Amino acid sequence: MKQFLFVLENLTTRISMLVACLMMALAATLGVFQVVMRFVLEIPAEWTEVLIRFSLIWMVFMGIPYAFRVGAMVSVDVLARLVGPLGKRIFAFCTCIAALILVVTIIWWGWDYATRGRMQSVIGLEGVTMFWAYLALPVGGIFCIPAIVAQFFDPQNSELETAL
Repeated sequence: MKQFLFVLENLTTRISMLVACLMMALAATLGVFQVVMRFVLEIPAEWTEVLIRFSLIWMVFMGIPYAFRVGAMVSVDVLARLVGPLGKRIFAFCTCIAALILVVTIIWWGWDYATRGRMQSVIGLEGVTMFWAYLALPVGGIFCIPAIVAQFFDPQNSELETAL
C-alpha cells in the first residue's frame, strides 16, 4: 500500500510541478507580450492582465503539493529540534492531520467558489467565467493530499538537517 502511495505521490507531484512551471512561463511570456504591446507598439492588450492573474493563481496552487512534500509548507523548526524521536512522530502526525483538514477545507470551499463563479464573467475575456480561476483551489488541494500523506510516512525535511 505504501509503495502505491509513493508512486501516486511522485506522479501527482511531478504533474503539479509541471503545470506550475508552465503557468509561470505563461505568466512571464504574457507579461513580456503585454509590455511590448503597450509601451512599444502602443496597442494595449488588456486580456493579458487577466490571463496573467489566472496563471499566477494556478501556479501557486499547483506548486503547493511540492512544498508539502519536501516539508517546507508546514514546518516548525524549533519544536522539531527540541523533541525526541517519539515527539517528532507525534508532531508529524498532528501536522499531517492539520494539513489534511486545511486542504480538505480548501477543496470544499474552492469547489463552492468555482461553481458559484460559473455565472461571473471575466472582464477582458469574452465567454470565460471565474470558474476557471477558482477551480485552481480544489484541483491544487486534491494534488496536495498524496504529498501530505507521503510526507508523513517518508519525511523529507532537508532544510532542518542543513540548518543545524
